[in-house]
Amino acid sequence: MNCAFVLPAAVWLGVLAAVAQAPSAVPSPTPSPLPPALGVPKPGPTNDAAYAPQPILQGGVVVALYPPDSSRLKAERVREAEQYNMSKAVPGRISSIVNIHNPSIEVHTVEGGLNTGAAVIVAAGGGHNTLNVGSESADFVPFFYNYGVNTVILRNRLRRDGYNVQADAVNDAMQAIRLVRAHAKEWNIDPHKIGIMGFSAGAELAAPAALFFEEFDRKNAEATDPLAGITSRPDFVALIYPGPTPFARGGTPAIPRSAPPAFIMCGSAGDRVHAIWANEYYFAMLQAGVPNVESHMYGNGRHPGDPMGDGSRMSAGLADRNGMPFGKWQDRYIDWFRDLGFLQKPGVETKAARDTATFLSQPPPQSMERRSTNAPVSK
Repeated sequence: MNCAFVLPAAVWLGVLAAVAQAPSAVPSPTPSPLPPALGVPKPGPTNDAAYAPQPILQGGVVVALYPPDSSRLKAERVREAEQYNMSKAVPGRISSIVNIHNPSIEVHTVEGGLNTGAAVIVAAGGGHNTLNVGSESADFVPFFYNYGVNTVILRNRLRRDGYNVQADAVNDAMQAIRLVRAHAKEWNIDPHKIGIMGFSAGAELAAPAALFFEEFDRKNAEATDPLAGITSRPDFVALIYPGPTPFARGGTPAIPRSAPPAFIMCGSAGDRVHAIWANEYYFAMLQAGVPNVESHMYGNGRHPGDPMGDGSRMSAGLADRNGMPFGKWQDRYIDWFRDLGFLQKPGVETKAARDTATFLSQPPPQSMERRSTNAPVSK
């Protein structure tokens, strides 16, 4: 038999009244405001002396490329401070730098037991309008450290600040190579393992450095030049989604027989213009027979900053890019770098150096046109 227990109406009214009078839930306490970010890098002060560039990462050794009274500098602007564009999402991260009038290098060395002696000078992109030192410079310091590779951040002058890319920025890159080589012993760097990696507009500095180092050295051989006699030839170059090289737009610069090995990377159809520039450099080196030139053209990849299908924009530098093969190019670079012997201990001759010496000992290769002329006619 089912029995139902029914409360009298008066009792129900009492229960409802008690619920209505019960205190509401205790609100959560308001959290204390977060402290501001610490150790945020700032530009240095200005005074009557040439501006002293500050390290963008802890422990960086900063050296100006030229003496403060150098004719290469604009005396009326060399005292101006650099301007930092900070990330809006990551406290303390410098995204880019502008207003560079006293160009410099920032050197980050590695522990002695890990050190290979190799040094990569990284030249950031930014369309010559900014210098994107966050994703295309600073991020490479810990990456290369793990492989025992020293990283040198180049702060070159920009077109937006009134400088000429070929006359000023390219010279900054070659001067940086000489300066690192001049101080190689102090920084425990192998003078035969110094090269340059350029991103986008930065590759417009790296490519000429691989071609015009002999001319630069001749023009800077005066006895008054403290770096006279130190070669600006890079031992390797890397062109990462490059801007136009000297071979672009029909250019036919002479290729020195001792042109360094090169690693080239770009998206292909998704970054067609930069891919064409990359391939122009690759094919010129291939035709000249320069050893150890490697190219990676990724089918799925766009230029950094370009819009993606999901509304985001292509990232730069070392970003994983959601697992795309394009985002693993740095692993292919390390494969190439290791294969050429740059990850051996300091003082050990690299395969790259041996291959270049062998190439120089042989007669120059015939051009493709000449080979086709002398080819036997099939019957």
